[in-house]
Amino acid sequence: MVAIVPSPGAVASGETELNSLIAELAGIRTQMLAAGRAVPASIHPAQRESAANLLHYLSLRQRDLRPLQSRLAVLGLSSLGRSESHVLASVDAVLATLYKLAGRSWEGAKAPSSEADFRHGSELLEQHSQALLGPVPAGRNPRIMVTMPSDAARDYPLVRDLLRAGMDCMRINCAHDAPGAWSAMLGNLRRAEQELGRSCRVSMDLGGPKLRTGPVAGALAVTKCRPQRDAFGVVTEPSRLWLSAREHPSPAPSTADLALQVDSAWLQSLSTGDTVRFTDTRGSRRRMQVLDVTPEGAWLGGRKTAYFSNGTVLHRLGRHKRRKTRVYAVPEREPLITLVPGDLLILRPDERAGRAATHDEAGVLLTPAHIGCTLPEVLACVRVGEEVWFDDGKIGAEVESICDGQLHLRIRHTAPRGGRLRADKGINFPGSRLQLPAVTEKDVEDLAFVAGHADMVALSFANNVEDVHALAEQLRPYGTDAPAVILKIETVEGFRNLPDMLLAAMAAPLCGVMIARGDLAVEAGFERLAEVQEEILWLCEAAHVPVVWATQVLETQARTGAPTRAEITDAAMGHRAECVMLNKGPHIRETVRTLDNILRRMQGHQFKKQSMLRELSLARYIDPGVA
Repeated sequence: MVAIVPSPGAVASGETELNSLIAELAGIRTQMLAAGRAVPASIHPAQRESAANLLHYLSLRQRDLRPLQSRLAVLGLSSLGRSESHVLASVDAVLATLYKLAGRSWEGAKAPSSEADFRHGSELLEQHSQALLGPVPAGRNPRIMVTMPSDAARDYPLVRDLLRAGMDCMRINCAHDAPGAWSAMLGNLRRAEQELGRSCRVSMDLGGPKLRTGPVAGALAVTKCRPQRDAFGVVTEPSRLWLSAREHPSPAPSTADLALQVDSAWLQSLSTGDTVRFTDTRGSRRRMQVLDVTPEGAWLGGRKTAYFSNGTVLHRLGRHKRRKTRVYAVPEREPLITLVPGDLLILRPDERAGRAATHDEAGVLLTPAHIGCTLPEVLACVRVGEEVWFDDGKIGAEVESICDGQLHLRIRHTAPRGGRLRADKGINFPGSRLQLPAVTEKDVEDLAFVAGHADMVALSFANNVEDVHALAEQLRPYGTDAPAVILKIETVEGFRNLPDMLLAAMAAPLCGVMIARGDLAVEAGFERLAEVQEEILWLCEAAHVPVVWATQVLETQARTGAPTRAEITDAAMGHRAECVMLNKGPHIRETVRTLDNILRRMQGHQFKKQSMLRELSLARYIDPGVA
């Protein structure tokens, strides 16, 4: 065997590189220590170590570490990319190894960090998570939080089934329902806890400032009843219309295409086989056959689509007499404003009913579409050229001009067939500096209930330190019984101010952060959402603050019963947070079970940013003898 002896030049070059790395990393460490000594006096004693680690991390990340990481990787020492929960320990470990490789002693510095230093940061995060979100569920680390629908106040089996399926935290949104309903939801939860022998934390979101579209005029009570047709347009099943007496209405005994009400005397005159004729709201003549008559009502069937409105007249045709009735109880269709790119929309500083644009016979615009908003004072903060988004980013516009406090918006983005703007839809101003209080008068009223019943209170639209202090001041009278605060990050301003808000929230022994990805995606831009949510996760891990991964997780499954492939992957990413939140939907029971299954499967593969390197099943099928 021939020994390979490095040349003196190579040895000198290696020593130079080691000394350069030591100098660079030692300089970074000095700056980190200086930053860590600046922990604010307001920080709670239980949070001081975590606050120092956050400041260490912020100091470390003030520079581009990619060149340093590459140089360390050559020596097999690159570990700074997973240092969030134990920043100083990571730097110390790398420095200690560099000193040994250089044959130098580490004088005048802290002794190299032990294994316990690395574990301590993760232990602090887990302690805070258990105190805030409850015990770690068996088999998975992230907890599951579920938003309660209004039905949870009167549907005990729903709450029980959610708890059995894996719900660890009940979320109640104070923007909906009222204290009576909230109390009923909590009563059902406590009953389910006793029945199943499980515990569940409660989080309540303050509504915050509701910046939404105002009402829209033009509601129409028009509906249709149509038969089933095949791909060739041939009727395969007649339409099914259920009629009951308006004096004593009865629900359809089985699935109906439409249910309406008529005069009881006319209804009682019907017989199976009778023909009912009428002119629908489009002026089309229609006839339907009486299929069945019961004491509660009658079934009619038709082979053509028919449109009904309140007052549509039905005629029963008989041998010797002809009788008629009017139709009642036609539901109103929600009014809307249809918009396409290039349209003009006026956003008004009031809540007068909006309306769609009007045109003359030649198609020339007469009156532009207009709509109001629920917080008129916000419009004064907006400037020409800034963006406006409606309905979770479905409709985008630019402020073209401002006249008499009204914003003249030019529509820039909609769905291919146009966007439909309705009342009570969210409005976002991503580039505007809005002067909105995070804690509203209603929030203060709701806190009287929340403080006495919730484990956590979520601060909606947390934008700056003043917002955190405002909520803390409202909670002060409740002392140690006050719920822990969760900061909902849903604006660009809130994201930018997150480090300062974390330090402000850490004046209490516990706090948390929710990544409200719906509004945040609109505010930051959909393309940047992945980057933003990653940075929030890193900062919170450095502060040992639990994170709730929220908004649109398995939303399609909750709504329709079947998830998309992209949603499954998104849900799997949720394992990097301490809690994953699901929104309400008719299929929420199955959705909780799906999420529970996904998180359990990911448990052995990944923890935060660290791959766990569990045994890889595919590796068993490699045959070393095959080349």
